[in-house]
Amino acid sequence: MDAEAEQSIQEKYQLLSAVFNERERRLWAAVEAGQLGRGGISTVARATGLSRTTIHQGLSELAEGRSGDGLKRDRVRTLGGGRKAVTEKDPQLLASLERLVEPTTRGDPESALRWTCKSTRQLAEALERAGHAVGRQKVSELLGSVDI
Repeated sequence: MDAEAEQSIQEKYQLLSAVFNERERRLWAAVEAGQLGRGGISTVARATGLSRTTIHQGLSELAEGRSGDGLKRDRVRTLGGGRKAVTEKDPQLLASLERLVEPTTRGDPESALRWTCKSTRQLAEALERAGHAVGRQKVSELLGSVDI
């Protein structure tokens, strides 16, 4: 492909990327690649920084006709798409966190309000040593979302 086509795609992408969600970005890139023909996927990937896999996925969606009907217009990903919850990938995580927090908690055990003397960073480091892949932010979210 010529540099002129790549430059044109890059300019369009820079103008539109702020308003695209990931689905729209994928479908737009697929249309651009399709119009270029042979070598279009590589050209669009270089111009936009999108992966070739993403562009291939967009082309597949367009070919299957999923761009309008199969995927609901308000959904960006198909059902089940996206990252799985850390507690789904590691079912023992909450139990391990409870064991770490329990000896150092303060407050009325009957009350929903409890607190711990350990920081989320200390808890995350202890969980990492125990073989759980979790960071301090996720520990904070887990502490705030469940009854520990």
